[in-house]
Amino acid sequence: MHYLKLETILRLALAFQGTREGLSLGDIQREFSVGRRTAERMRDAVARVFPQFERCDQGERVRRWRLPQGTLGGLVALGAEELASIEAAAAEWRGRGLDERAVALDQAAAKLRAMARPEHLRRVEPDLEVLMEAEGSALRPGPRPSLPDGLIGQLRRAILACLPVSMDYRSRSAAAASRITVHPYGLLYGSRPLLVAAPEPWTEPRLYRLDRMSSLELGNIPFLRRRDFSLQDFATRAFGTFQEEPFEVTLRFAADTADEAAQWRFHPTQSAERDGDGRLIVRFRAGGAQEMCWHIFTWGRSVEILSPDGLRSQLRDLLAAALAHHA
Repeated sequence: MHYLKLETILRLALAFQGTREGLSLGDIQREFSVGRRTAERMRDAVARVFPQFERCDQGERVRRWRLPQGTLGGLVALGAEELASIEAAAAEWRGRGLDERAVALDQAAAKLRAMARPEHLRRVEPDLEVLMEAEGSALRPGPRPSLPDGLIGQLRRAILACLPVSMDYRSRSAAAASRITVHPYGLLYGSRPLLVAAPEPWTEPRLYRLDRMSSLELGNIPFLRRRDFSLQDFATRAFGTFQEEPFEVTLRFAADTADEAAQWRFHPTQSAERDGDGRLIVRFRAGGAQEMCWHIFTWGRSVEILSPDGLRSQLRDLLAAALAHHA
């Protein structure tokens, strides 16, 4: 028990050093799932051990504290699992064709290694190699989009600086690319990377595939970002990435697959329950019927679409069209 308390205080000290704005008692309560009195005792324990502990709220109503950078010094070291997580994430991005994001993680891992003591690296390197091999992150086969070099970097700069983006874009229905200008709001990474952007200042943002973009140019005059737009809310409306009017969906998984299906989060709005026969009933509200059909197909005969009827009909039509094509 005493060791667990020590670990908790060290984690809190790391959190105090890792923030510029500082932590409030409310932050401590949420992060460590404790009551206010316990949060006060934890804060006081850090203050007793580290005399550099300081208030940084500048007289605001909510008090905040922090530890200056470098306070913990040699107490902090990166573990093999943490390094493996960074390198696995880099491999995941690279496997999706997002090399720029992978390079950024590679550089972060290299900097962390450079800050570590040589003797510590010698201890964790064997474990790191085993973890990477065990997780299969060194090689991730499968199809992926091919993106122009520097594309994601340009889009990131445009999003952060609220700069309009002009590009040649080829939509699915068009025979050739056309020149368009959009206001970028964010990036979504699903089966393929997508830019969320508005074609006009106050219109609803749309999705643009990164692999269909070329000849990007960033404008010089920033646009005014819509305050009523939430990228999180925009993404949650869809089952995957396709945007359409949300509808109620009910799926039923067979009893022999129910435990496996219960481990999946099909949508943030979902609810799940077992029926009297041990089957799992999953309900959620989302748009993107075609992507739902694609995913439902991967479950084979272990799932039924209870509602809506239109989703069941669409899956049946897609299967029939695929069968006719390949026959």
